[in-house]
Amino acid sequence: MSLPTIFVLIVLAFVIVALIRDRMRPGLILLSGAVAFLCAGILSPEEMLDGFSNKGMITVALLFLVSEGVRRSGLLERLLGRLLPGRGASIRQVQLRMLPTIAGISAFLNNTPVVVIFAPMIKRWAEAMKLPATKFLIPLSYATILGGICTLIGTSTNLVVHGMVIGAGYEGFTMFELAQIGIPVAIAGITYIIVASRYLLPDRRDSGEITSREETAEGLRRVEVVLGARFPAINRRVLDFDFKRKYGASLLEIKRGGTTLILHDMRKERFREGDTLVLLADDDFLKNWGDSSFFLLVTDSREPEPRLSPRKRWLAISLLILMVAGATVGELPFMADTVPGMKFDMFFFVCVTTVIMAWLNIFPARKYTKFISWDILVTIASAFAISKAMQNSGMADAVAQFAIGLGNDHPNPYLMLAVVFIITNLFTELMTNNAAAALAFPISLAIAEHMGLDPMPFFVAICVAASASFSTPIGYQTNLIVQGIGNYRFTDFVRVGLPLNLLTLVLTVTLVPLFWPF
Repeated sequence: MSLPTIFVLIVLAFVIVALIRDRMRPGLILLSGAVAFLCAGILSPEEMLDGFSNKGMITVALLFLVSEGVRRSGLLERLLGRLLPGRGASIRQVQLRMLPTIAGISAFLNNTPVVVIFAPMIKRWAEAMKLPATKFLIPLSYATILGGICTLIGTSTNLVVHGMVIGAGYEGFTMFELAQIGIPVAIAGITYIIVASRYLLPDRRDSGEITSREETAEGLRRVEVVLGARFPAINRRVLDFDFKRKYGASLLEIKRGGTTLILHDMRKERFREGDTLVLLADDDFLKNWGDSSFFLLVTDSREPEPRLSPRKRWLAISLLILMVAGATVGELPFMADTVPGMKFDMFFFVCVTTVIMAWLNIFPARKYTKFISWDILVTIASAFAISKAMQNSGMADAVAQFAIGLGNDHPNPYLMLAVVFIITNLFTELMTNNAAAALAFPISLAIAEHMGLDPMPFFVAICVAASASFSTPIGYQTNLIVQGIGNYRFTDFVRVGLPLNLLTLVLTVTLVPLFWPF
C-alpha cells in the first residue's frame, strides 16, 4: 500500500470519527480533510475547488430558495388540512390518507421544509383528536425520505451523485430516471410503515404542560423550538446562557431523547443540536426568530397564516410545476436539435425559477441568504474534493480490490452491489447523507471497473442507500426534527427503522439490475 493511500486512510478515519462525534459542523470537517489532501499534494487547487463550481451543488443552493417560496405560499398547509380527517378515523386510515401524498410532495421539494410545515400541524391535530402524535411523526419523516428518492431533485444526495457521475465521464440521471427504483421502494416502505407502526412505534403522549397561570398570562403562549447547529449556545450550559435576555422568552423545559427536563433539572445541562425547548413567549418572539437559522423549527399552538397573497400563492406553485415540466421536456433528444447550443436541464430551469421568485418577492429577496443551508453546500463541495483524493491516491482501488477479494475468484455482482449499499447506508446513519455518498462513490466506481461492469447500478444503489436513513435520528435532519417535536427515544428509530433499512436493501439489490443492467 502506497504512502498516499495510507495518508488518505488516516485522514478519512479522523474525518469519520469527527463526523460521528459531531465535533464540528460536517461541512467544516470535510473541508478540513480536503485541505489536508491539498497540503499533501494529493489534490491540486483546481481539483479542490471543482466542487464549489459544480452544477449539482449550485442547483441544491437554488432549490432551497424555490422550496422557501413554495413554503410561504401556505398551500401545503391547506393540503394537509384536507388530508387530516375528523374524529373517528383510525391511525392506519390517517396514515393511508397522509403518507402517499407527503411522499409525492417531497419528490419535488426539499424534505426539511415539508417536515417543518407538517410536523407541528400533525402534532396539534393528533392532540385535538386524542391520538398519540408519536404514531405519525416518524412516519412523516420516513415518507419524505422515501419520496425524495424518486426524482433527481427530491434530495440533495441525488444531485450530488448526479454531479459525480457526470464528473466521472458518464451520463447523469434524468429527472424521473430514479423513479424506476424509487417508486417501488416508496410503495413498499409506506406499506411497511402503515402495517408496522401500530406495533413498533410508541403510544406516548406529550406530558409537558404549562400551568394555567402561565397559559393565561396576557400576550404569552407556549412555543416549541428545535435547536439547529447554528444556535449560539450549542454545548454551553443552560446556567451560563441567559435565554430570557437574548431572546425575550422564558425557558420552561428541554426535551431530549424521550425525556423531559424541567427548570430545576436542566440548569447544569448543555444545549445540544436537536433539543426541543419549550418556551413561554409573546408574538415578538415568533416575528423576530420564526425564520432564524438558529432553530430548525419554531411552532406555537396556532395555525400558521399564509404570508403571500392568493395570486402569489398560486404563482409559486405554478413556477414549481413549470420548473419540473421544463427540466423533464428539456432532457428529450428533440430539444437539443430544436435549440442547438442550449442545454435545458434542471440547472437551467431552477436558475430561471429562482430569479423570477426573487423579483416577484415570493421569498424575501433581501433575506435570501437566510434560507440557504450553507453547511450543506460546503459539505457537498468538500465531498467532491475528498472523492477525488480517494481516486488520486489509489485508496479507492485498494478498498475495491479488498471487497472483490472477499468474493473469491468470481465475485457475484449482486453481492458487490449489496456491499456498496451496506457501506453507504452505515455511513449515512452515522454522519450525513452527502458525506456518505462522497465516500462510497469512488469505491463503487473502482469495484465496477475492476469487475468490468457498468457502474450505473452501483451509482443508483448509492442514491438509495445514502437517503435511506431510518435507523437513527442523526443521519437525516428530518429525523432530528421529529425526534425533538415527538420526544422520541433513540431506540424508537432503531426498532421501526432497521427493518425498513433491510427491506430497502433487498429491493435495491433485486430491482436495480433489472433497470440498470451490469
